[in-house]
Amino acid sequence: MEMLMIEEARNGTAVQEFILEGFPAAEHLGVLLFLVHLLAYLASLMGNMLIITITCQDQRLQTPMYLFLSSFSFVECCFITTVIPQLLAIFLSERQRISFVACFTQAFVFLFLGATVFFLLAVLSLDRYLAICKPLHYPTIMSPRMCFSLVAVCLVLGFLFMAIPVVMLSQSFYCGPNVIPHFFCDFGPLANLSCSETRSIEMLFFNLALIVLFTTLLIAIFAYSNIVITIVRLPSAKERQKAFSTCSSHLIVLSLMFGSCVFIYVKPKQSSRLDTNREAALVNTVVTPLLNPVIYTLRNKQVHQALRDALSRVILHR
Repeated sequence: MEMLMIEEARNGTAVQEFILEGFPAAEHLGVLLFLVHLLAYLASLMGNMLIITITCQDQRLQTPMYLFLSSFSFVECCFITTVIPQLLAIFLSERQRISFVACFTQAFVFLFLGATVFFLLAVLSLDRYLAICKPLHYPTIMSPRMCFSLVAVCLVLGFLFMAIPVVMLSQSFYCGPNVIPHFFCDFGPLANLSCSETRSIEMLFFNLALIVLFTTLLIAIFAYSNIVITIVRLPSAKERQKAFSTCSSHLIVLSLMFGSCVFIYVKPKQSSRLDTNREAALVNTVVTPLLNPVIYTLRNKQVHQALRDALSRVILHR
């Protein structure tokens, strides 16, 4: 029996599955919450897919900014699809069982895509900085090759930053309990359930999350502070108002994403405030992806014109 326990501890296979608790306090509102989140999920997918489709079809939108936005939209679609379908299932049937491998796979994909989103936000900020503050150098710097390279770098960095702590945590021993007080497999709840000493892994994850969030935040602050300085110097009041409106919209999304992620992940001890993390996670997985298409592109006149042209072509073909 002792040999069996040692072998199990070595392989970390005592727990074969986890149970996602979801939102026990809101079980009586399951159907209503299912419908609300289903509509939000479909709206997010449609908005982001519309951005990708319009960018690919309309040559006027095949610029660096819209390449980054369409990449951002694609990652957002994958990001929310990692979590929301499972959340919808929880609303209908309460607790959900998930295998050990599937749980850690979900945790990795969620964190990998989440980190990639932040790197893409930083790239978007730099793109706007170059376009507004360095317009003469912008076409040379943001060549098609540079744009694709930046998107690739964002994906690689997201993968490298999140793979190491998640793989290390998956190798720790889980002997029970196996109930996760969340609606998906996240790093903090998994670390809290481990029977092994995970302090060093949590500190590694804390430091990596800190680097991702604050590096991208500093890049965004640098970019938008320079943009604001440039806008203030514009001679036309109408141009200043338009530019400030766009910047304020972008900053709302940045504030929502950075605020909720700092609240959830930038804690040396991941077991603290697990209950409130569920509500904060909903901001990143439901609210922000729903707002992003509206704030980043659907308010843009170029996109409006592209949509009108696409609609006209559809009507003519009929």
